[in-house]
Amino acid sequence: MSILKDKNILLGITAGIAAYKSASLVRLFIKAGANVKVVMTPASKDFITPLTLSTLSKNPVYSSFVDEDDDNQVWNNHVDLGLWADLFIIAPATANTMAKMANGVCDNMLLATYLSAKCPVYFAPAMDLDMYKHKSTKTSFDKLASFGNKLIPAGTGELASGLVGEGRMAEPEDIVAFVEKDILDQLPLYGKQILITAGPTYEALDPVRFIGNHSSGKMGFQIAIAAANLGAEVVLVTGPTHQSIQHSLIEVKPVVSAEEMYNEVHKHFKTSDIAILSAAVADYRPKTVANQKIKKKDATFSIELEKTKDILKSLGQIKTDQFLVGFALETNNELEHAKGKLKSKNLDLIVLNSLQDKGAGFGVSTNKVTFITSSNEVIENKLKSKAEVAKDLMQQILKQLDA
Repeated sequence: MSILKDKNILLGITAGIAAYKSASLVRLFIKAGANVKVVMTPASKDFITPLTLSTLSKNPVYSSFVDEDDDNQVWNNHVDLGLWADLFIIAPATANTMAKMANGVCDNMLLATYLSAKCPVYFAPAMDLDMYKHKSTKTSFDKLASFGNKLIPAGTGELASGLVGEGRMAEPEDIVAFVEKDILDQLPLYGKQILITAGPTYEALDPVRFIGNHSSGKMGFQIAIAAANLGAEVVLVTGPTHQSIQHSLIEVKPVVSAEEMYNEVHKHFKTSDIAILSAAVADYRPKTVANQKIKKKDATFSIELEKTKDILKSLGQIKTDQFLVGFALETNNELEHAKGKLKSKNLDLIVLNSLQDKGAGFGVSTNKVTFITSSNEVIENKLKSKAEVAKDLMQQILKQLDA
């Protein structure tokens, strides 16, 4: 999944021959999972039709403040359009439009929207070689950059005039890649490796039956999404669950048993910067696993159990610079038991769940947690969605890392 998923992208199109590439650009943004709206300068409609762009974006295309062909004219609110956008990308950006942007000229809807936008603005120049090299164009670049706008460099190649050189608008794939990388570069966990566990483990009795628990994996999956949305590369080791995830920065490693989870976690821990173990791992497993289905014979049936390996404790014993987070699900003396685990397992942070709290625990979409830090700071949180809890957790980790 692209970092652009669910972003509101406003694409501005100006009157250059490179406008024909805008159709591909709209498709790529849609494919990345973004919501796309298009605003055009009136002259750009000579190069590509609004019908093409509205069909691809599945939204109306804006080029004037009112639709002059509509007897019941409605004002197209450029302010609302600018505020809607999470990102404003002007491609192609002609020398004329860039000069107007640099000097506050506002004589069409695209420019009015630009002046209203509060989001990051990217511009991809497109013009002939001599225009691109002209000092006035360089001045426009510098002024736009001083306003915080971001230049997507033009490429070198054959131009509409027949000349070969700089000025060719970046290819749509390169524009998308530029924007994605720019966003990632600004995210606080970009370049970090995060290891997360989720879900239950199933400990086999025989080929048919197992010992397990009610963990759905929802909390761990939400933590993985929150971490990836902050730029981290995530390895998600998950026990059996109905949860699914698609994100370009998340690699899912499915396991079944506690032993499999132990081995998979240890494969990735040394290269991780942060490890968050939210899985509900079985504490015990059957000492003997039958090769065939156990037949029902007697009125009672006894199973001899043995302890599984303590994954969290094992990581605490070998950690070097990793930030290690554990989860504690308790039913009594919650705070005392959680603090004990924090210390005995050499954690930097523990997340306490209490089954006594309504709306918390397994299988539900909400959670109520308490963060306990290695300095014994206790931070209580209200009942929230698991997505919100995951974001709170990542912010708490960032806070401790920056301290």
